[in-house]
Amino acid sequence: MSRLIGVGVGPGDPELVTVKGVRALQEADVVVVPVMAASDGKDGGEPGRAEATVLHYVDADKVVRVVFALNERSDRARREAAWDAAGESVAALLRDRGTVAFATIGDPNVYSTFTYLAETIGGLVPDVVVETVPGITAMQDLAARSGAVLTEGTEPLTLVPVTAGAAVLKDALEGPGTVVAYKFGRLAAEVATALRETGRTEGAVWGSALGLPEESIRPAADLAEGPLPYLSTLIAPAPRGGGRGGKL
Repeated sequence: MSRLIGVGVGPGDPELVTVKGVRALQEADVVVVPVMAASDGKDGGEPGRAEATVLHYVDADKVVRVVFALNERSDRARREAAWDAAGESVAALLRDRGTVAFATIGDPNVYSTFTYLAETIGGLVPDVVVETVPGITAMQDLAARSGAVLTEGTEPLTLVPVTAGAAVLKDALEGPGTVVAYKFGRLAAEVATALRETGRTEGAVWGSALGLPEESIRPAADLAEGPLPYLSTLIAPAPRGGGRGGKL
């Protein structure tokens, strides 16, 4: 029986991979890492964040790079063709090797390429067993590194991918709870405007390349006008008052 295991390897710091995640990577017959496609649709050659993390725990000869259209948003046909090709590659590994671990940054059930892969594999290898190993997310890591508190008492927590548009973020910021924004680097100026117009700039923080040498963690008031790294994360804590336990 073949097994496909989605393993969350965290936001970049190799020390944030769980013990269970390390064991899944080391016990798998092969570890697949997603690679961003170049303009010609082939392997662009640059190691991704998941691959760099995985190589702290397994030998390179056990790692297989598979091209995904991670940066393709406008051409749906090209994106789906790339997903199908990636699925065929992983299906062949499952038939040949048995247990395949797929390493994904963050958590495999939170905005992860693994979701699409597992759906494709289900149609290609009907008897495959699909499992996931949770990973630490960027919002958790940023909260720990910046001291931002994600939730207190009865506060809601809203996670917004800004690829959906800055208007969606603004709607969330007008609500009562903490708002986390993912993938907002290209719309940094619009995010800064949404924070300002909703009165949520104070106490908000953004970060990129968490746990890596080029890590940047700054107050949201310092958001640059130009684009930031694509995988930037924002935390805008809920407005709080009433003293300790005021939200209970």
